[in-house]
Amino acid sequence: MDQVSTRSDNQFLAPSWRPLYGVGSGAALLYVVMVVVALVLIFIAPLPPAAGGAQILDYIAHHKTTYLVELISFVGLSVPALVVFTSLAISLRKVNQTAALLGGVIGVTSEAIALALGSSPQSLSGPLVALAHQYALANSDSQRQALAGAAEALAAGANAVSWAGILTAVGILVLSLGMMRGQYGRAVACIGIVTGAAGIVLEALRPQVGTIYAIYGILLPLWFALVGVQLTRLSRADGLKEAP
Repeated sequence: MDQVSTRSDNQFLAPSWRPLYGVGSGAALLYVVMVVVALVLIFIAPLPPAAGGAQILDYIAHHKTTYLVELISFVGLSVPALVVFTSLAISLRKVNQTAALLGGVIGVTSEAIALALGSSPQSLSGPLVALAHQYALANSDSQRQALAGAAEALAAGANAVSWAGILTAVGILVLSLGMMRGQYGRAVACIGIVTGAAGIVLEALRPQVGTIYAIYGILLPLWFALVGVQLTRLSRADGLKEAP
């Protein structure tokens, strides 16, 4: 009798998560769009200097719109990523509870840290916008030197290896390992495993790997897009069914 009751409860509880899966699929699409916008700007617009406080502040003053769009696109990625990690973890709760819990917690934590830091390479940081405004209004060389020094320190922090990026890759790896079971598709899971493993290495060695980092830059939105497709199917009554 208890088993029958439990199965009935599960049948009624499963549809209640469909709105979350729908929101998660939309968040995945938004993530991909933001990455594409950021990558397009990287190729068609000049990059901020990696060092030199005065040069960075001058760049922001002359390319303010481009800088703000890049900043929002890179740092803002954490917002849709939070939703995607949460939705995917919930969808995996009956397939692999350990992977769902650990991967979800790690993924959400990584994005929360990224939002708190509010910075992303190359030399992208919210406080630098305020410094650039003050730099343009400065009346003396001493003021400009002080602001340039502060900008140099902020840029160094933004360009340094971030634990948030490494944790994001770990979250992707753990959740993708959990996707190996069930009806989520081994192809998506394998791409996620490769993405997570590559991300851990490339994020840790980001200052040394140079353009090789672009491999992770391609795999990351691809994984989010594929996860978005799966979440879209879960959000529909006639789509992919949750594992019992």
